Formats: sequence, C-alpha cells, structure tokens
Amino acid sequence: MSEKSLNLSKTLGSFHLWGIAVGLVISGEYFGWSYGWATAGTLGFLIATVIVSMIYTSFIFSFTELTCSIPQAGGPFAYSFRALGKWGGVIAGMATLVEFLFAPPAIALAIGSYLNVQFPYLSPKMAAVCAYVVFMSLNIIGVKVAATFELFITLAAIFELFVFMGVVAPAFSWSQFLHDGWGSTSHFNFQAIEGIFAAVPFAIWFFLAIEGVAMAAEEARNPRKSIPIAYTAGILTLVSLAFGVMIFAGGSMDWHQLANLNDPLPQAMKHVVGAHSGWLHMLVFLGLFGLVSSLHGIIMGYGRQIFALSRAGFLPAFLGKLHLQLQTPYVATIAGGLVGIAAIFADDFASFGGHSLTAILVTMSVLGSLTMYVLSMISLFRLRRTMPDLPRPYKAPFYPFLPAFALVGALFLLAAVIYYNLGISLIYMLLMLFVCPICLYIYKQNGKSEKIKTPVSSAFEAEGMEKASVTKIS
Repeated sequence: MSEKSLNLSKTLGSFHLWGIAVGLVISGEYFGWSYGWATAGTLGFLIATVIVSMIYTSFIFSFTELTCSIPQAGGPFAYSFRALGKWGGVIAGMATLVEFLFAPPAIALAIGSYLNVQFPYLSPKMAAVCAYVVFMSLNIIGVKVAATFELFITLAAIFELFVFMGVVAPAFSWSQFLHDGWGSTSHFNFQAIEGIFAAVPFAIWFFLAIEGVAMAAEEARNPRKSIPIAYTAGILTLVSLAFGVMIFAGGSMDWHQLANLNDPLPQAMKHVVGAHSGWLHMLVFLGLFGLVSSLHGIIMGYGRQIFALSRAGFLPAFLGKLHLQLQTPYVATIAGGLVGIAAIFADDFASFGGHSLTAILVTMSVLGSLTMYVLSMISLFRLRRTMPDLPRPYKAPFYPFLPAFALVGALFLLAAVIYYNLGISLIYMLLMLFVCPICLYIYKQNGKSEKIKTPVSSAFEAEGMEKASVTKIS
C-alpha cells in the first residue's frame, strides 16, 4: 500500500456542467410527475408546478453563490459545515444522500418499465439492476468520459421530448386537458387547494437534483465562471420542458389514464399513433436517454457526496478511496449502488400505505432535497454575515429578497410534503435521527487521529479543495 496526495481531476467546462445540470433532472420530464394528476387534476397540478418552478428558480440563482464561493465535491454539506458547524454539515450531507440515493432506484425502475413496453418478457427489476451496473461502471471509468456521455444523452433526451410534443400535437385539445381539471372536485375550492399541496412532491420531481452540479464543481476547470452559466441555462431549459411536456401529454388523451403510470409519454404517444408506429418505437428507445441521463448523473452525484463525507471524516475512511489510475470515487459509487439495488427489490417484502414503490422513493428524495434547500439558504445568509470577505465571484441577485423567497418557499414546500405524507415523512425523520448521530460519532473517532484530522481540517480552508487532499490507495 502506498500513499500519495490526490485530488479529483479538473476537466469539466460550462457545456459539460450544463449537460449535468439538465441531465440530472430530465428524467423528471419522462415519468414521476404524472402522479400529481392523480391528486390535483391537470389544473391543480399546473398551479403546483408554477409555484414550484418559481421557488426553484429563485433557489438556483441563490444557490449558485454558494457553489461558486465554495466549489467542493461535498456541495451542500460543505456549505452547511462552513456556516453551521458539524451538526449543520452532517444533516445537510445526509439529507443530500437521501435525495441522491433514493432517486436512482425510482429512475431505474422507470427504465425497466420503458423497456418492458418494447420487450414484455423482460423483467423491469432485472433491467433496472443492469442499468445500475452499467452506469456505475461508466462513472468509475472517469469523470471526463462520464460527463461527455452525460452531455450526449442529455441532448438526445431533449430532442426526443420535442419529438414527443410534435407527434402528439395534432391530437392536442384544451378541452381534454381541462376536463376534470381540479381532480376529484368540479371547481376550485378548499378540496382543490388540498390537492395542489398534495401534488407538490411530483411538481418538485420536474426539477429535483439540479443542485447536483455543485458536487461536480471540484472537477470543473473554472467553476467560478462556468457554474453560473450552467445553472442559469439549466433551470431555464428545465422550466420550458416541464410545462411543454405536461401540457401536451394532458391534452392529447384522457389524462386519467396516465395519472398512475411510470411511462406516461409512451402511453400517450401509443394512444395517438398506435402501438405499431415507428414514432412509438423511437420514443421508447430514445426516451430511455432521458432516464439514463438522470440515472447516470445522479450516480455521479451520490458518489461525490459519499466521497466528500468520508474525506471529511463523517463516514468510514474506506468510502473515500479514489481509484489509483482513474481518480474516481469508485468505492463510494459501488456502495451507493448497492443501496439503490436493495431499494429496487424492497417492495417484494415491504409495502407502505398503499403507495407504489416509485411514489415512496420520489417522496423520500423530495424530503431530503427540501431539507438540504432550507439548510443551504440558511448557510447563505450566515456566511454573508460571518464571512463577508469570502470570495464571491457570483452573488445572488436581489439579495436578501430572492434568497429569502427561496428559503420561505422551501419551508412551505417541506411543510406541505410532510403534512400530506405523514407516514413516509416519519420514516425519513427516523432515518435521519438514526444516521446523523452515527456519522457524528464516526467524525469524533476520526478526529482523534492526526492522520485523519489534517485533511479534514484543510478541506475547509478559505480557498476550498485546492488545499485538500485524500489518500491514494493502491
């Protein structure tokens, strides 16, 4: 065994980061969101999406300040650690891990459902496992290869969404979209408002994980310049696609038939062009690109988050190993994948409240993300006060109003998700109460070792990870 200072390689530019930003999220345009129709109807869900998109846009423009000021692989964990100490850091880090570990199984299951449309004999779960293995391997090969692949399939996924909208456009009718628009009630009333709040997790799914670009910041060539470009272009791209896909799908057929499906787009297109149309086959194959893009990108994200938490001493040291030649966090990538594969098969022996496995995974991911959003905005305000001299090449516009809107919005969304998903929220809280103290215990034990303590301390110097190092293991 030999030891040597080693950092993640810096190879990514603005275009790669934009591809990661959109790619992390774009599966949300392909599936998951349609469950919101089941609770709120098309009009109620449209309102929920407008509210969520406004909050996400304000959050991203504020979050970009943190990413540019502290360009570290830990992302939200690093910001909260710097601003709020070890408790803030570990809660933000674990919440981010919940988001990034529970979203991939839902996406992988959707990949299995899409393939099952084309190959009915293929088990969706086995297809999901195979997808995990393939994209974990690709992430381990190298970040430049992984990011280039991510960019390519993201562009293909965007193209396919435009194809979908174009193919179903002739069947589009506002009367179909507006029919039963408030869901279980005939007009806007208190029941409709309840449905809007209940649909919030599925509107969030349109944008969930865009903040994962922060975990690639340490591998960007010029993060202070390229990250603002990637985030701005990314959120505008996603907002446009979300509304386009939702409106065209809902107006192309009876939306009730799509409200509880993992593959709403192929089913909508099948209704318009028939089961044997070449357009449908094209959507099934190319539509996989959107799911693959998000699965691949989020695997990249959870690998960096586990790596960063291990490097800082909050997780066992072996999870922070980098591959000797490839400079990728291979142990963290494999460990997170094993958690996701276990989640895929969890419904074989466990169920909860009549919810589908996908809906449970989506809700757990949303709870983790909203916790992290709240802590990130609190960290932004605290760092402005406690570290006024921290280099800020990008500053949140309309400070303090825009970050305050993002913070209040995140708190509102978190309260709505908890209220309408009490059972799943309780599981999430118990998980956090169990895991966070364990991580703090590991951190305390690591702090007793000077060998571990030195890289942990240097990781949070003013200029960030340029001064940080990890152990290179052979």
